[in-house]
Amino acid sequence: MAKRQSRRILILAATMLVAAGLVAAFWPQPQMVDTGTVRRGDMTVTVDEEARTRVREAYVVSTPIAGRLLRVALEPGAYVEEGKTVVARMLPTNPAALDIRTREQARAAISAAEAALRVAQADLHRAMADRDLARTELERSRKLHASGNIAQMALDRAESRLRSAEASVDTARAAISMRVADLENAQARLIGFDDPGLYAAISGNGAIDLPAPKTGRVLRVIQQSETTLPAGAPILEIGDIEGDLEVVVELLSADAVQVRMGDPVLITNYGGPEPLHGEVARIDPWGFTKYSALGVEEQRVNAVIRFTDPPEARAALGHGFRVEVRIVVWQARETLIVPSSALFRDDGDWAVFVAEGGRAVKRAVTPGRNNGIDAQVLGGLENGARVVLYPSSALSDGIRIAERGAS
Repeated sequence: MAKRQSRRILILAATMLVAAGLVAAFWPQPQMVDTGTVRRGDMTVTVDEEARTRVREAYVVSTPIAGRLLRVALEPGAYVEEGKTVVARMLPTNPAALDIRTREQARAAISAAEAALRVAQADLHRAMADRDLARTELERSRKLHASGNIAQMALDRAESRLRSAEASVDTARAAISMRVADLENAQARLIGFDDPGLYAAISGNGAIDLPAPKTGRVLRVIQQSETTLPAGAPILEIGDIEGDLEVVVELLSADAVQVRMGDPVLITNYGGPEPLHGEVARIDPWGFTKYSALGVEEQRVNAVIRFTDPPEARAALGHGFRVEVRIVVWQARETLIVPSSALFRDDGDWAVFVAEGGRAVKRAVTPGRNNGIDAQVLGGLENGARVVLYPSSALSDGIRIAERGAS
């Protein structure tokens, strides 16, 4: 009898242990979550982009005339002074450097001018002979008129022929002067650098000095070797890096709408230990299309940023350097902040899960500005509340939770 009762007790105990194990195995466990704290603090919203530096007014020194540029001795970074430092020297080229065809045409023109001069000289000799004959006939007519052998009309005709002959002589002499000028003009076309002494004279007296148009530093030397260049060819570029450096950033048009002139800017990732400071000086009114690395078409707008730090703080920066900028478009002090990762959509509104008593309590909130890390809280939460970060679809109102990493 006692053995049978002991067996029943053992079977009952085993059954209870199995039942307790099954209940423990299938009992809902609290869901592990990460949590954050609602706090008060300073908050900023920024537009972040890559940018580049540039000298606002870069001067390109170009050749004023076609000529031979002498070797440029200046190196990039050299200091130059406006109007005093000679940055380049050049020699003018021969404007009438002739090819074979042009030279032969010039020689033919000389021959033609010489022949025309000989014709003009012959015309002069003929005119002088006609003048001498007219003068002799006039003297004979005057003697005959005095003796009454010819009429007055015959004497008048003799005087007229002399005046006409003298005019023909003057015309012939003028023609000779014109032909001489034509010959000299044709001969001048053959003048070239191969003529003895001409190039030496130009080298000694015709070298043109090109002074620096601006006080600053040489940004780059475009043409350093000695060569022949046409008029307007660039030689080097000069700019004032210390006092004229700025930053140009290409903003998305949607971001550019939020930016205002005078907004503060942090300039980072330029290689220095501390961020530099600046402000938005200008936003261009003209947008342009640009394709991203993934081939997406974007509308961009150039914005210019002026440094507010002293030049000594950015002494290592030059023209065309890559930087990153953070333009502050909004900021607030001592505002209520919640981590952005705690927010989720609930029927078109914003909500969070608040950790209260080991359970997730859904609560509607009214967020303000959001910078991607923190969000401003306008209503629905209080300072110090613990909220669930990155809430999954498995969370629901009232579900048991446990903080990951909590003891």
